[in-house]
Amino acid sequence: MAKNPVLAKVKSAFAGEILSCRDFRGDLTVSVKRDKIVALCTFLRDDPALLFDLFVDLCGVHYPERSGAEFEVVFHLYSVKLHHRIRVKVPLDARDAEVDSCHEVWKGVNWYEREAYDLVGIRFRNHPNLRRLLTHEEFVGHALRKDYPYWKRHKLSKPYPVIRDK
Repeated sequence: MAKNPVLAKVKSAFAGEILSCRDFRGDLTVSVKRDKIVALCTFLRDDPALLFDLFVDLCGVHYPERSGAEFEVVFHLYSVKLHHRIRVKVPLDARDAEVDSCHEVWKGVNWYEREAYDLVGIRFRNHPNLRRLLTHEEFVGHALRKDYPYWKRHKLSKPYPVIRDK
C-alpha cells in the first residue's frame, strides 16, 4: 500500500485501473489507463479528502523509443485548500493516440488539449472544438514530435485572415 494518503486513496478507489503510483520527495505521480482519465480527474476534484480544484497544466509528450506507449498526456493538478499537488499521466500507443477530453471536469483544460493536439497529435474525444491552436490550418504534421523534421516549413497558400467573418 502507498505510504502517502493521497496515493493510497487513489489506489484504493481505482484498484486495477492505476498503472503506477510514485511519491518522489513529495512529488506525487499517478499513471492511469486512458479509459479512466475522466473518472479519475472527477474523483480527484470532488473527493473531500483530495479537492484538486485547480487545473494547472496539461501537456502532450512524445517518447519515440517507447514501444506501445510512445505518447503521454500529463496533467498537473493542485488543491488550493489542502495545499498538495499531483501529476497524472496517461500513456498512449502511437497507433491510437486518443483519450477522452477532461473539459467537463475543468473548463480551463480546453485550450491545453487543443495545444497537445496541434503540436503533438494527441486527439481528445468529445472535445468541443478540437482544431489547431498555434499552427495554421494548412500545417502538415505536429511540430513537437521528436521525429518531426525541424527544418520543414509550411507556407500558406493564401493570406490567413486574422479575424474571421461569421
